[in-house]
Amino acid sequence: MKLPKPEPGLVIRYSYLWQREHLAGREDGVKDRPCAIVLAVKDGGDARVLVVPITHNRPGAGISAMELPAAVKKQLGLDGERSWIVYSESNFFRWPGPDLRPVNNQPGAPMTYGFLPPRIFTELRRRFLNQEAAARVQRSE
Repeated sequence: MKLPKPEPGLVIRYSYLWQREHLAGREDGVKDRPCAIVLAVKDGGDARVLVVPITHNRPGAGISAMELPAAVKKQLGLDGERSWIVYSESNFFRWPGPDLRPVNNQPGAPMTYGFLPPRIFTELRRRFLNQEAAARVQRSE
């Protein structure tokens, strides 16, 4: 399977490491989940990517998130449950990294769901950049 070029707005399947898991000493995420690429930059010959997680859990106090519209979830091939994009924390890693996963857990399957619509991505990026203190977990390779 050919790896996609990492581009802002692309939704990937990724073993996301939550800040609380990182602080507890974990190096690997507990669950693979959809994540949206917010930033992709060249670093020499490599790319580095910053992703934010998509979760079914309604955000609690101190968590900044925006609900993902049902129509967008359907377009991406995600389930019908309510979901939120959490933008108060992120993972930053060298692309492609060991934590990308196939969307249906089958070898050779794509690792991407597709792109967020431009209107949704623009709002996500605006909110992410306006965060006063977003937690960033630097992932090892």
